Amino acid sequence: MLAQQRQSRIAERVHRTGAVRVAELVDEFGVSDMTIRRDLETLAERGLVAKVHGGATAVDFGSTSEPGFAVKQVRQEAEKAAIAEAATGLVGPGQAIALSAGTTTWTLAHRLTDVPDLTVVTNSVPVADVFYKSGRPDQTVILTGGVRTPSDALVGPFAVASLERVNVDTVFLGVHGMSARAGFTTPNLLEAETVATLAEKGRRLVVLADHTKFDVVGIATVAALSDADVIVTDTGLGEEARKILAEHVERIVLSSTTVPSPPRRRGATE
Repeated sequence: MLAQQRQSRIAERVHRTGAVRVAELVDEFGVSDMTIRRDLETLAERGLVAKVHGGATAVDFGSTSEPGFAVKQVRQEAEKAAIAEAATGLVGPGQAIALSAGTTTWTLAHRLTDVPDLTVVTNSVPVADVFYKSGRPDQTVILTGGVRTPSDALVGPFAVASLERVNVDTVFLGVHGMSARAGFTTPNLLEAETVATLAEKGRRLVVLADHTKFDVVGIATVAALSDADVIVTDTGLGEEARKILAEHVERIVLSSTTVPSPPRRRGATE
């Protein structure tokens, strides 16, 4: 098969499925790892795919572009794992928490399956599935109903109604973007009301967002920066971005450090 034909098929597959891994393409086309990486580099230069560690994803276009769960799952995997590890220290036995939809909250869910007497409220099908498969009998999982989005979130009036009477200790929120101007945002208008409602249901709001989310703005704002009590991010976040966030958020946890104890004064960075 000619390189151009192979690249065309790779681009078609990315467009159809949202994401591909190098290892999968090596097996499928029977070529070397280096050949596939060159193919992905060529496609990325033409703007047909976005290269990520270990593969490629579909390209995002604008403030209403919403990648599917499979696409987001392979982006910034190391950062999401570090963020989830840091956020685990914010959850204790017997608590009630809420996890929004998203691959970072899904990564966190895997680390919470051994927490005893945990109650989890979520509008994410994949997050609920993590706890369902763990089968721990002393954990309670509440999954809202609603309309399913490309990111496997359940949203809309039914989801909002099911959240209105819920109160939890901590809400863990994954976001599409965060900026001083727009706050925390989503690319899905239907999802906005659901996420905004969820964000208000905890005594504490913890936003999980890797450094690539800074200065990204989706079409709808779900919360102001100052609504967050804690932002858990990674050390890839630039110094200027940290200063901007620290002006609005009481506590910033960098995932390369151990999760600290008591919150410090507003504006402190950890």
